[in-house]
Amino acid sequence: MINQLKALKLIKIYSIICDRFEKDLKYTCERFSNNDKQDLTDQEIMTIYLFAVQEEQRFSIKQIHKYACDYLIGWFPKLGSYTAFSNRLNQLSEAFRRFTSSLFEDFIPSDCFADQSLLDSMPIITCSGKRNAKVAKELTDKGYCSTKSLYYYGVKLHALAFRRLDKIPFPEEIQITPASVNDLTVFKEAWSEKTNRNFFGDKIYNNLDFFTELEQKKNSIMMTPIKGIKGQCQEIKNRDKAANDLFSTAVSRVRQPIEAFFSWLIQRTDIQRASKVRSAKGLLIHIFGKIASAFINLTF
Repeated sequence: MINQLKALKLIKIYSIICDRFEKDLKYTCERFSNNDKQDLTDQEIMTIYLFAVQEEQRFSIKQIHKYACDYLIGWFPKLGSYTAFSNRLNQLSEAFRRFTSSLFEDFIPSDCFADQSLLDSMPIITCSGKRNAKVAKELTDKGYCSTKSLYYYGVKLHALAFRRLDKIPFPEEIQITPASVNDLTVFKEAWSEKTNRNFFGDKIYNNLDFFTELEQKKNSIMMTPIKGIKGQCQEIKNRDKAANDLFSTAVSRVRQPIEAFFSWLIQRTDIQRASKVRSAKGLLIHIFGKIASAFINLTF
């Protein structure tokens, strides 16, 4: 059994899930069969997952199912076997994706700067780059993480987040790509249509021609640390060094909270390690289920 405070949180999560199901989540997991009425509902499965990750730090499906068997069986007597639970959970990958998006859309904090956005990405690793990848090949490939000096198979989680003063930023949008996809490519495809925006990114976004055109057409500016120009003479480098260093430091300080956001997400959900994932749908559950579990407390 669980204590009264946790019971109240469990009920709250379940009521939120049920409310969202009636609005739009049910359309992401509709069944066209004679077996569309399950003893354990989709709402209950999502509730078990989110509660176990958020409240109990149970990160793997096996850990979540065991916890539910040990402590939540009175709430969910039709829980069933681990295999059945895992299979049903995988059917809800799009529901978790949509639920995560709705949390971002509906609960934007009032202290967000709507015209200032921070950008960055982090790896979600399914296996080492030294091994042969066999899982979720339609979503993953081999990439390199310069921060960790690591080759890996997996995906990248790209975040566009509203800046907040002295707080971790709040995600506006999340994009998932294969590990090899360049951050600048994601920006061009997903976020380059945003107008009247000041973006703060790292040196990977340094592309003078593209962002000059973006400023002219969309009135949006990308600010990054100054990147050295190959072949520039040393005299010019020395002359501009003080100003360039000052600007780069200022931009880095503004965008540093996006790195803190990723650290916070990893600490709360262990999202970066996906070595136990066994399918593409399982990988999506791992990503969007963990993100939803970190942000569902905004609805309390």
